Amino acid sequence: MPSGIAVEKKKLKNPPLQLHYLGDRVLRQNAKRIAKVDDETRQLIREMLQTMYSNDGIGLAAPQVGVHKQLIVVDVEPDNPANPPLILINPTIKKFSKEICQAQEGCLSIPGVYMDVTRPQVVEVSYKDENGRPRTIKAGDLLGRCIQHEMDHLNGVVFVDRVDNSLALAQELSKHGFSQQAVKPIV
Repeated sequence: MPSGIAVEKKKLKNPPLQLHYLGDRVLRQNAKRIAKVDDETRQLIREMLQTMYSNDGIGLAAPQVGVHKQLIVVDVEPDNPANPPLILINPTIKKFSKEICQAQEGCLSIPGVYMDVTRPQVVEVSYKDENGRPRTIKAGDLLGRCIQHEMDHLNGVVFVDRVDNSLALAQELSKHGFSQQAVKPIV
């Protein structure tokens, strides 16, 4: 369900929020549910969207900007002004498909690092929209992957924790100035 929050899809010289990077403890904390969707929440959504577009992202979770709330913004078509972003508040995955697929992922919190990650192909997610209304979406392909990636952030997980090839991961992280010690593999 598209968002009713209007934000121009453009790069700002000074985005409103500061991104946190791999190795920062803030990325490893669990986000808290949002009790009430209000104007303060909608302002945070606007600022998250502006920050995401300013950094060429297609998804952003509140913990990545140091806010411990269960809120993610997603826009897999950032170059298409007609396609509004998706806002998910307190998202919960209701169903996973049995089919899994592997695809390359990157993250605004780990710039320059792109690695293959295996995830369910399709997910069904329930959430609240920017007006606090309950919604459900069934998402596959890039949208489904992006939602799963951002929801991981709400649980203190970053995509590199899901990378199987530890040797390639260590090389890639080192090349971009990140520590292998910041990875917490999911077993």
